[in-house]
Amino acid sequence: MSDVTRILNAIERGDARATDELLPLVYEELRLLAAQKLSQEKPGQTLQATALVHEAYLRLVGNEPPSWNSRGHFFAAAAEAMRRILIENARRKKTVKRGGALPGGGPVPAEPTVEDPGLDLLALDEALARLAAAEPIIADLVKLRYFAGLTIDQVAQIQGISRRTVIDRWAYARSWLAREIAGS
Repeated sequence: MSDVTRILNAIERGDARATDELLPLVYEELRLLAAQKLSQEKPGQTLQATALVHEAYLRLVGNEPPSWNSRGHFFAAAAEAMRRILIENARRKKTVKRGGALPGGGPVPAEPTVEDPGLDLLALDEALARLAAAEPIIADLVKLRYFAGLTIDQVAQIQGISRRTVIDRWAYARSWLAREIAGS
């Protein structure tokens, strides 16, 4: 059992000290993921990787008792937290008070990046919510690939499926999301 899994189990049992032990073990990996995501944002991004990691971590260990059963489960939850933060940030930017609308939609890129200036992150989020209602496992895969920046192999390991299945599901998800975004 890895140190992270051991600490996650201690947190689930209610050990308050374990939460303090977790951040140093996962911080650098979370920061690298956050830095990767933010480096692909448009110039002028005000959110910094450190702030994204801290906000995501606070959400993960906040008010509700966490229930992660593995390192992969923790990082999936971290990906979801980062996704929500990035979406909230995009919504704030889209308000008239903060400068108006973002560019229109477009297809979801083959590789998980936010660098495509034609991609409307809010439209993607809305389409992803519809995908989650229909295909929750595939929506989780999208969150891990797109918002956490995980590789095909990392997603396969976290979801406990083959690399080929991840590739097939990723292709399906991209096509499904592109169709949904184009129709919205």
